[in-house]
Amino acid sequence: MLKSFDIYSQNNILKIIVALNLLLVGTGSLLYTDRLITKLEDREEQYVQLYTKAIAYASDTSHTNMSDMTFVTSEILQANKTIPAIYVDPNGHISYKLNIDLPADLTDDQQQQFLRQKIVEMKKKHDPLVVDIGNGERGLVYYSNSSLLRQLTYFPYALLAILTALGVLAYLAFSSSRRAEQNRVWVGLAKETAHQLGTPMSSLMAWVEYMRSDPAQYDESITDEIEKDVQRLETITARFSSIGSIPTLKEENLNEVVRQFTDYLSKRISTKVKMSVSSQLPPTQMVKINKLLFEWVIENICKNAVDAMKGTGELRLNMVPLPHQEVAIDITDTGKGISKANMQKVFSPGFSTKKRGWGLGLTLAKRIVEEYHNGRLYVKSSEVGKGTTFRIVLNSE
Repeated sequence: MLKSFDIYSQNNILKIIVALNLLLVGTGSLLYTDRLITKLEDREEQYVQLYTKAIAYASDTSHTNMSDMTFVTSEILQANKTIPAIYVDPNGHISYKLNIDLPADLTDDQQQQFLRQKIVEMKKKHDPLVVDIGNGERGLVYYSNSSLLRQLTYFPYALLAILTALGVLAYLAFSSSRRAEQNRVWVGLAKETAHQLGTPMSSLMAWVEYMRSDPAQYDESITDEIEKDVQRLETITARFSSIGSIPTLKEENLNEVVRQFTDYLSKRISTKVKMSVSSQLPPTQMVKINKLLFEWVIENICKNAVDAMKGTGELRLNMVPLPHQEVAIDITDTGKGISKANMQKVFSPGFSTKKRGWGLGLTLAKRIVEEYHNGRLYVKSSEVGKGTTFRIVLNSE
């Protein structure tokens, strides 16, 4: 039966709330900005239409009132100080330009060419407005958006980028807080477990000494086995005590460490599991590890493999050299394999395919390898119904 639980589900609810708020703010801002842009475009078009009427009025030679002409030229034609516009007369000549900065040192022909290029760009944005100057003659006014409107057009994209950045920062903050809380829980649980193991271990050691004091009554071989189990408990206690602290790494012979521990482990797993160890590493291959914690990693992966095989199958450990001064330990089982859907979940806290257990074994193993040993632990390959290979990568420098 597959189970997966998350004691930090409240953080997920907060993430959803923050995401919804950002979405609402972003959507509302974009809609409002779009509405504002539409209104400004309409207003600027009205200004240009007024400009065309002014040109038509100024071109009409029937007007004799000089004060009216002065009003048209000084008040209306010059009122537009923001909207770029170009008037082309009925003969196709450029007669007026407004709010267009010409580059310095251009000849007359170059200026005309520059303005013609501007007209091409303006036609892509807006259809030209017709200026009826009488006698069936018509000019055209080309125009584009003002700089203010252009800036406002880019505003939604800037706003979207800002909201996206805020969303990413909020996600990272929640994730960081969650990981920190998880770390505190794991460290607290580990140290409390180590503390609780101390009392029964002391009692067991006392019983071992008592039994050794009367060899006639107690079989020495039984006492030896009990002592081995007590030493095993001491090792487990030391491991739990190391969680949350920076472990001491020492140069160890990797071949010897793996073989010694697998010899011990092979006697304590199902007799129906065939366990083998092979190595392509030099016999004296040294790596910097914390032996107690590294053995814990091997144990967690191997026990998960035995569970995946339901106590029957083959478990192979193979040590191989890698480029860039790295070595790898491949742990392969012939179990049920891992589906693609669960491939990324196997190292998540609380994920387990068993009915019992906290689902922290592989999570702690990955943390020990990657955070304490600066290595990598991942699923190298897996096929449902055939088995899985976990790979541990360590730096041998």
